[in-house]
Formats: sequence, C-alpha cells, structure tokens
Amino acid sequence: MDKAELRRRIVTARADVADPRGSATAIRETLLDQPWVQMAGLVAAYWSTGTEPATHGLVFALWKHGATVILPILRPDNDLDWAVYDGPDSLAPGPRKLMEPVDTPRGVDAIRTAALVIVPALAVDPVTGMRLGRGGGSYDRALARVGPNVPTVALLHEGELVDVPGEPHDQPVSMAALPSGIVRIPGKLSH
Repeated sequence: MDKAELRRRIVTARADVADPRGSATAIRETLLDQPWVQMAGLVAAYWSTGTEPATHGLVFALWKHGATVILPILRPDNDLDWAVYDGPDSLAPGPRKLMEPVDTPRGVDAIRTAALVIVPALAVDPVTGMRLGRGGGSYDRALARVGPNVPTVALLHEGELVDVPGEPHDQPVSMAALPSGIVRIPGKLSH
C-alpha cells in the first residue's frame, strides 16, 4: 500500500477511536514513568491537533516537572523552528491555526540539543521505525538533526503500528508510545 492510501485509512480510522482522552492519559502516564523521560532536561515535543493522540497534558506535565519544553513553529518553507513552552498562556495560533509558542524562536537547530524528541505520526513501522507523517516532510527534516542516541518517540493510537513504506528522505523513530505501552524499534536505541 502506498503512503497516500495508508494516510487515508489511518485518518479515517482515527475518527472512530473509542476513548481518545483515556488513550492520551495512558500514553502520558507511561511516558512520565520512564526514567529517561524524567531525566530529560530539554524536550522537543508538539502541541497536538484534531485526532492526534493528545499531548496537551503531557507537555504541561513535562514543563511542571522542570523540563524545558520546546515546541515547533512551522516556517514558510515547511521546516520547523523551535521556541520554549512556558505554560498554556504561552501559545497562540500560528499562520495555519496551529498553536505555537510566542517565545522568541531558537532556530531550526535547537532540536539538536534536546535530550528527548516526541513527534506526531499517523503510523510507525515496528521493524524499521519508519514514521508516516502528514506528507509535508517537516518532521523528517527535524529528525535528521537529532543525535543518534537521543530517544525519538512517536505517539500513536492502538492499531497504528503497521508496515510503512520508506523513502530516502524519511527518518525513523526509535520508539512508539501507545496506550498499551512503549514499543522499542529493534536496533534503533536501547533504554
């Protein structure tokens, strides 16, 4: 199945997720229980929209527990700049109505200093770690800047660990976090 068809299927299935709030809570609690998450001083994350597994509670909890959280700002060229999240009042709608931090942007390379990177995905291949995004390439560019020993975690609903076709520019993740737990991609990172 090609990426466009896989995207369509997952987006359609996401409309029928039974308990999205419960799923988000399970993902958040599972992640917050991990020592490597608790020790991450700088976390690159994202502010979820629509049917994505909700990250609002996770971002807030990481911030309240003392992590510096940076969130993306979508640039006109579809690359991602990063700025600091400083609580719920530090966000405003960006050009595409996505909530973005109002703090001064730190540049596209700010993600290089993150100790943990949490990214959106529609699906992740459980063998290769290839992530299926929305098709703009923003996160592939961002993930290419992340060091090899930094945990990269895609947040998914159940049933979204599937075969994902890869292309040369695609960047794999090292883990997927689902309501049922964390799935580590073989050979991508050990924690």
